[in-house]
Amino acid sequence: MWSPVDWPGFGDIALAALLFLCVTAFVAGAVDAIVGGGGLLQLPAMLLVNPGGAVVYSLATSKLVGLVGTSAAAVTFARRTPLDWRAVGQMAATTFPASVAGAAVASALPASALNVVVLCALVVVGLYTWRKPEFGVEEDRRFTGRGELLAMAAGGAAIGFWDGLGPPGTGSFLVFLLVGVVGYAFLRASAVAKVVNIAANLGALVFFVSAGKVLWGLGAVMAVCNLAGGILGASVAMRRGSAFVRKVFLAVVSGLIVSVVWKLSVA
Repeated sequence: MWSPVDWPGFGDIALAALLFLCVTAFVAGAVDAIVGGGGLLQLPAMLLVNPGGAVVYSLATSKLVGLVGTSAAAVTFARRTPLDWRAVGQMAATTFPASVAGAAVASALPASALNVVVLCALVVVGLYTWRKPEFGVEEDRRFTGRGELLAMAAGGAAIGFWDGLGPPGTGSFLVFLLVGVVGYAFLRASAVAKVVNIAANLGALVFFVSAGKVLWGLGAVMAVCNLAGGILGASVAMRRGSAFVRKVFLAVVSGLIVSVVWKLSVA
């Protein structure tokens, strides 16, 4: 139970650690499907176990796990929430190459600097959402036609690059962009964010797979758990609506802030 298993693609972790990661992946999938932020749970859990003996294996494998769970959530949302696929497609198209670029330069930037940036952004996002109870409960589209497409494409590129770098909060930032800038309600924003997140995860995986950093065995087992959690989370969000998603969003952003403050304090 506590001895490392010698299964190929599992990074020499113990069976107990594998069970811990599977439970975490399920919960992370549910949270991520509702409003993003599942990486707040999944990535720290992987870094604690440290499969493969290096941080890059956790980063790479978490992208594979997130891709599967996010895809399942996206399908669940898309079946029940009308989406403008032209806008979603263009946003995803800019997110993909930006995520590849972010993953390629991830090792060149100091983690402490990234943490300070994400902490400041999360505080602003959290305070803004908390001070405006009506924020994102109803649709309030701020652009029409080409203007909306450009706003989504530019935002997708910026957040895709951030996702490739590896810090937490990508899903939450996507949701905030779609609610605060574009004017979507939280429920529709979560649906679009899931589709765009697929492109972000794929982009980062292009780099990590080519570098041979993905632990395929561990990733496959965790992906099944994350997929189950993603389906459950998306179903709950669809039943409860935008007001519920807003509350979960605030909880996730608060958790992300605590997580980043802790990282800075122990750095």
